[in-house]
Amino acid sequence: MLTKKGKYGLKALVYLSTMPPGQLAFVGDIAAKNNIPKKFLDAILGELRNAGFVQSRKGKEGGYRLARAPAEIKIGHVVRVLDGPLAPIPCASRSQYQRCEDCDEATCEVRHIMMEVRHAVAELLDNRSLASMRDAANDDLLEEIRQHF
Repeated sequence: MLTKKGKYGLKALVYLSTMPPGQLAFVGDIAAKNNIPKKFLDAILGELRNAGFVQSRKGKEGGYRLARAPAEIKIGHVVRVLDGPLAPIPCASRSQYQRCEDCDEATCEVRHIMMEVRHAVAELLDNRSLASMRDAANDDLLEEIRQHF
């Protein structure tokens, strides 16, 4: 499950992706426009900066901006940075695999279905860019999904 940290980080990145290239946004503005606690957002933006997704400048004219084009930022990478592995259980993880002590992994049905879940989530998130997420409001696929729910 996506944590608030992951959700807020994605919301902040989407907000920054709507800014003209190179323009800086104040943390307070990002927080206010997205209903994110400012102190929490400060910490999240620090992690996103350390991971190379955003750049910052201090001072009166300071703020944050994307470090790369929105089309180059993959959602799966952001989620992994902020929330860790995509797998719902450790034995289905590729990056932080941990063996289960209570089952035979070769025959464990739970592990097998969770590996499918992990693969499906990774397939979607690793092939979706920040630009496509930002533009999803105009996406026919989004409308199709809404009709099913």
